[in-house]
Amino acid sequence: MYTFKTEKFEGPLDILLKLIEDKKLEITEISLAQIADQFLEYLKNCQSISPAVLADFLVIASRLILIKSRALLPTLEITDDEEENIEDLKKQLQEYKKFKELAKSLSRMAKKKYISYSRPAYFNFQSVFYPPRNIGKKDIYKSFGSLLSKLPEPEKIAEQVIREVVSLEDKIKQIKESLKERAEFAFEKMLNKNNSNEEMIVSFLAVLELVRQQIVDVRQDKIFQEITLKAVRK
Repeated sequence: MYTFKTEKFEGPLDILLKLIEDKKLEITEISLAQIADQFLEYLKNCQSISPAVLADFLVIASRLILIKSRALLPTLEITDDEEENIEDLKKQLQEYKKFKELAKSLSRMAKKKYISYSRPAYFNFQSVFYPPRNIGKKDIYKSFGSLLSKLPEPEKIAEQVIREVVSLEDKIKQIKESLKERAEFAFEKMLNKNNSNEEMIVSFLAVLELVRQQIVDVRQDKIFQEITLKAVRK
């Protein structure tokens, strides 16, 4: 008798797909942009998570931040690799959703405790299993070893140095400190030509978060003109 047991899986794709389905959204760039904050909040509240799984979560989170940034800044230019990462995430989710649905079907079949499954073409025929004669453990071991020997060797990925990028919390703190020294200042004063695209995006998201919290007011007289930040007086 075979027994089947499934455990709850909470990997990054599983969590992201659940958030999208809970909101009844389609797997598109717009949906991913809308769900980005909730995914980052889930990641922030994770109490214990292994480094290997955390790395997977951070990869997905970085792609979501890129998608949300492009949704907020339509004129933002991204590289071909970044564009490919966005498309790859959508395809991963679509494929993952298919596997989830197939897993549910297999689970329902397993609960019926069928020993074998016939092809539809032979539905009216009785299913009979005919193993080769005189087959034993050594034969199975030998066949399995032969199969393993034909598998390609795992590819060794070259190590890369990950450069440190300013966090959203650090940037929010920096803006608050600047507003203590000056009543108002231009958003461009926070940036310089040496800033990376990631740091500029984080700076803009920090401003949006402070506006949402009603800590900062922003003013822009005309489109594409200078953005001025001012502390909200309470």
